[in-house]
Amino acid sequence: MKSSRLAWLLLLLCGLGVAPTFAEKTDTSSMTFAEIKAKAESGDAESQFQLGRRYDKGEGVPRDLVEAAKWYRKAAEQGLAKAQDNLGVCYNLGEGVAQDHAEAAKWFRKAADQNLARAQSNLGHSYDRGTGVPRDAVDAVKWYRKAAKQNYALGQFNLGLCYATGEGVKQDHVEAVKWFRKAAEQNLAGAQDTLGDCSAMGVGMAKDEAQAATWYRKAAEQNYAKGQYHLGLCYDRGQGVAKDPAEAYKWSLLATRQGHEKARVLGDALQKELTPAQIAEGDKRAREFQSRPSASP
Repeated sequence: MKSSRLAWLLLLLCGLGVAPTFAEKTDTSSMTFAEIKAKAESGDAESQFQLGRRYDKGEGVPRDLVEAAKWYRKAAEQGLAKAQDNLGVCYNLGEGVAQDHAEAAKWFRKAADQNLARAQSNLGHSYDRGTGVPRDAVDAVKWYRKAAKQNYALGQFNLGLCYATGEGVKQDHVEAVKWFRKAAEQNLAGAQDTLGDCSAMGVGMAKDEAQAATWYRKAAEQNYAKGQYHLGLCYDRGQGVAKDPAEAYKWSLLATRQGHEKARVLGDALQKELTPAQIAEGDKRAREFQSRPSASP
């Protein structure tokens, strides 16, 4: 379960915006790049953050992670929480600055202390993995909980994983499922897939293969490889859904294309069992697949 938690946290990107924490801010939504830059150069923290974000995402200007980090820093040094968190992510990933986990944790803490949920989850991850701070599972749970109570989906998922594994808190599968569900209902694919696992195995909840397939589908439709593999298994075995070899092959193909090894094994086995027509149909369905929007971390 640790690897699932880490995999999802690695999806954090410097450019993801969050709600402002200053009572007064500049509305940059209708401003041109030149206008934002002028305001940023005059010392306006919100404009500095937005300029960093433009460089980070390559919006209206060639992508430049060094410039992004520079402007995040200027806003962060003025106390803008979301800039502090983004700068922490830059240090955590080594994007635009030399990688420095201790510096990342420092900036996460500054933003977390301002009650920014994403920063609280990021600081929890620092304690969870022992990156930039001594590993402390209890502190990880503390910060995940703060984020989770603000309805931050990734914090809820991570808190659920802690309850599931008994890391930093007494193991409690029912409590784990509660937090997985909260995150899953916010469309977090990893939580949806994990909730599918709990439902399929009857861990922390009643066993329900149909519900498991429903949650696997929600994750799979977001192009989440593990969910696609699990949904493929459901169709292959007729668990929670009507058995459909072509549909099983479709989902195994989609997951395999993302490097999921177990899905490749499933697909190879299906190729030996299916008729040419079923294989062609599964391949056609895979080509026609379009993922739906996913939750932002």
